[in-house]
Amino acid sequence: MTKIALITGASRGLGAALAEELAATHHVVAVGKTTGALEELDDRIQAAGGVSTLAPMDITVEAAMQQLCRSIYDRWGKLDLWVHTAVHAAPLAPAGHIGPKDFDKSVLTNITATARLIGYISPLLGTEGRALFFDDPKAGNAFFGAYGATKGAQVALARSWQAESAKTGPVVKILSPAAMPTATRARFHPGEDRSTLASPASEAKRLLGDILS
Repeated sequence: MTKIALITGASRGLGAALAEELAATHHVVAVGKTTGALEELDDRIQAAGGVSTLAPMDITVEAAMQQLCRSIYDRWGKLDLWVHTAVHAAPLAPAGHIGPKDFDKSVLTNITATARLIGYISPLLGTEGRALFFDDPKAGNAFFGAYGATKGAQVALARSWQAESAKTGPVVKILSPAAMPTATRARFHPGEDRSTLASPASEAKRLLGDILS
C-alpha cells in the first residue's frame, strides 16, 4: 500500500530536501507558496523515479488547509507522515521595535496555522502515523523577539501534542537540524561563510534515517 507523506513548507531548503528524500518511499504531497519552486521540486522527484502531488497553498489560509486535508482523505483516506517545516522568519529587531505586520505574520504562520494543522491532520495520521517538527531554539536571544517567541511557541505546541499522544499515537517527533545554508538562516546571518554549513540534502538523510528505519 502506498505511503503518503505531507510536507508543509516544501518549496525550498530543508522542506524540499526532505521531500526529495521521502519520495523514494512515499507519495509526497508538497505544500508551499511558490509554484515555480514546487514545480522544480516535482521535476527532481520525477527524475529520481518518485511521485509527488503539488499543493501551491498558503498554510495561513484556513479554507485552503481544510480543502487540502479533505482532498487527502478523499484520495487516500489517511496520512503516514506529516513533516512541518513552514515558518516565517521575521527580520531581526530589538524587542521594542518589532514591526507589527512582521509580528502578526509570525504569530499567524508559526503559531495559529500550526495549531490549526494539528487539528486537521491528527485524524488523518490516526494512531499509526508520524509527525515531524523542527526545533530552532532562538527564544530569548537578542533581536530574535518575533521569530524566537513564535518559533518557540510552535515547538511548545508540538511538545504538548507529543505528550498527549504518547500512549495513543500518532508518534510526534521534534528534531534538531544542524545549521544549513537556507534562506531563513541567511536572513539572520548575512555574510557568514556558508561553506561550513551542512547541506539540506545531507541533513534530510540524517534526520530521516532513524525515523524511517
